[in-house]
Formats: sequence, C-alpha cells, structure tokens
Amino acid sequence: MSAALPPDQSRRAFLRRASALSVAGAATPWMLNLASIAEASAATANDYKAIVCVFLYGGNDYGNTLVPYDAASYAAYYQQRPTLAHARSSLTATALAPTLMPVDSAGAPRQFALAPGLAPLLPIFEAGHMTAVLNVGTLVQPTTKLQYTNPSVKLPPKLFSHNDQQSFWQSTMPEGAVSGWGGRMGDLFQSGNGNATFTCVNVSGNAVSMSGNSAVDYVISPGGSVPLSGIMAPLFGSQASSDALRALVTQSSTNLLENEYSRVMRRSIDCNTVVTGALAGAPAIATPFPASNRLSDQLKMVARMISCAGAIGAKRQVFFVSLGGFDTHDGLVTEHPVLMKTVADAVSSFYNATVELGVANKVTTFTASDFGRTLAGNNDGSDHGWGSMHFVVGGAVNGKRPGVSDADLLTTLPNLVNFNPSTRKIGFV
Repeated sequence: MSAALPPDQSRRAFLRRASALSVAGAATPWMLNLASIAEASAATANDYKAIVCVFLYGGNDYGNTLVPYDAASYAAYYQQRPTLAHARSSLTATALAPTLMPVDSAGAPRQFALAPGLAPLLPIFEAGHMTAVLNVGTLVQPTTKLQYTNPSVKLPPKLFSHNDQQSFWQSTMPEGAVSGWGGRMGDLFQSGNGNATFTCVNVSGNAVSMSGNSAVDYVISPGGSVPLSGIMAPLFGSQASSDALRALVTQSSTNLLENEYSRVMRRSIDCNTVVTGALAGAPAIATPFPASNRLSDQLKMVARMISCAGAIGAKRQVFFVSLGGFDTHDGLVTEHPVLMKTVADAVSSFYNATVELGVANKVTTFTASDFGRTLAGNNDGSDHGWGSMHFVVGGAVNGKRPGVSDADLLTTLPNLVNFNPSTRKIGFV
C-alpha cells in the first residue's frame, strides 16, 4: 500500500488546477464562440494531431500476444509454457513477415505471429501501419538480471504491484502521483488549441495519465457528454426548477472551495453544451464498430470526438481508453483469446474510422499495460512479470520494420543516447 500523498502537495496540486480553471472560466460568458473557433481551426485543419493510449489493465500476457513462430523459437516458447502455448498450427494464418532481426544466438532469423484472436489487425500490419515494440516496461536505467538480483542499480518502485505499476506507466511515479505524461503533454498543447478544455480527453474514467500541472482531463462517456441531472433538462418537469438549480450550483462565492465548485459546475454545463452540439453536427461515421465491446464503444467515441475537432477548437489532443481483465493468474487459455479479439476488433475498427475521416496519418494509437507476465506458466495462468511488448498503430507508423541497425538506432530513438550503448536492447517487428 502506498503512503498517502503529503497534504501540502495535494493542496498545491488542487490550487494549481483551480487557478487554471479560473483562467478558463474568466471569459464572460465562458461558453466559447463556436463559429470563430471553427473558422480558426478550418484554416489549419491539416495541422491536427492526436495520440490514443489503450491501457490494458491487469498486466497483459505478452507470451500469448506476439508469439515466437520460427521452429527454434517456438520450441523454446512451448518448453516454457506447454499448458498455455498456442498450437503452432493455429498461428500459420497470422504469421508475420518479415522476420525479426537481429538473428538469434544460433545465427538464424526469428519470426513471430500474432495471437489468432488478433487476426483483424493483420491487414494493418501488412500494410505497414502497425508495429510491435519489444522489451518495453517501467525502467529507471538499463538493468541486467544479475544487477536486479544483487541489487546494484536503481529499480522502478514497487515492481509487480498493479496499482503502482499502472501509475508508473502513466506518470513515472508510483500510486499517489498527481500528474501523468498525457496531462503534461496537454500542458504544452493547450495554448495551441482554440479551447484548452478538450486537449486531454478521457473516455475510460479515472486515470492519472491525463492530469497535468495545469491541464485537466475532460471525461466523456462512450455514449457522449453526460448531462447534469436536473439542469440540462427540466427538473420534475419544471424548467423554472431547473433554472433555479442551475443558478444555485453556479453562483459565485467568497469561499475558495465553494467558488471553485461553482466554476467547475459552469465548466461542466458549458462543455456539455459545446460537445453535444458538436457531436450532433458532425457527419455520422460509416465504419462499423463491433457491438457488445467495451473498448470499441470507447474508441468509437474517440473517433467521433476527432470528427468534430474543428468545431471544438482542438488541434492537438491526447485520448485515453482502457480495457480490464488481463490479470490472468488462471483461465489464460480460455480468457486471453477473448480479450485479444476484443482488442483487435476495437482497434482495427478505430483505425479504419481514422482512414474514413482522412486522419489516419495524424492519429497514432498504442497499447500499454501494468507489466508483462512470466513466460513460465502457473497451472492455467501466468504470474506478474516486468517487461513486455506493445503495439503501435497509425498511418504515420513506419511498420513492418525488420529491426534497427546499431548505426540507425540513435536516429530512430534519440533518447537512447542517455543509456549505455553496450547495454541497450530493443527490437521492432
């Protein structure tokens, strides 16, 4: 269990965000001039960019997601998890080309296959708009097994803890963090948007990733903006009652907390009006999304929000969606394939929707998860691990990469200059 956040830090974070809301609410009225926003955005419509984080809560089992397929690698994979491994014959249809380089220890090229449930993503991969990044996880500095065992290097705090590693992935801090990478990006993006409120959009619910130093995430449900009960529609059938309630919850106060509560309420009411109107005015998305799919519902709303980005004054956006159920200590063989299909159906539909909207090369989607899982099985499941692999999807993605040569590595990932060249290990498919 993490220690509670120091009261002064919590207070500072609240006041910092409260002041940001005060600035957002300073205009009279706060409701933005949608016509001028749309006009300004239309002039630079081609400048739109967005990233979408798909967080897989619970710790996705990478071993049954991207599966070793060449004979030697598959044999090693099967030896480690004979009761969990996909049958090699079931992977033929989703085998990836080209092979992964560099070669294995025997000098032979390696090949991987997508899990059978990920088949809907294969056309995107083959078109070069999807890639897999290997050996990904929370890390403070490059670490060998010997250094971990000793330990002789600094490790991420509270490894193998769901809450802490989820938080570390989203913020580089364990549970109790007050800001995340998405929100910190939002801090930088806000000034370039006609309406800063819609910079960080969260369709999942609570996620520290989307909180910044000044950026506040806009939370929307898969069904759209959630209206305040009794305010956005007549209360007890009476518009007068609704108007009275609105006046009550939005009135100014000399008390700091009461005043900020009123500002938040005004912001919520105005945002509901802006988003509801923008979504209603956007063309319907023709791309089919699967029904009864929680992740698909969230990604469809992301696509709808992107479709009306000009109307809400957004040119740079960060989105967060999620799916749970990946803590497969047992039932992996039966449950994980269902999760894979859920992810593949949702992500492939979303990518196709970005193609329909003409923004496929402007929207990049990637997966993240608490941690990887042990390759060795635990009866019918796997236990908490550390590193993993993740997918990146989008029209701007340079997919189907056969690896990165050492000469090109720093160009591809310039931040690796901070690491020791002799210890960095990274691969692309």
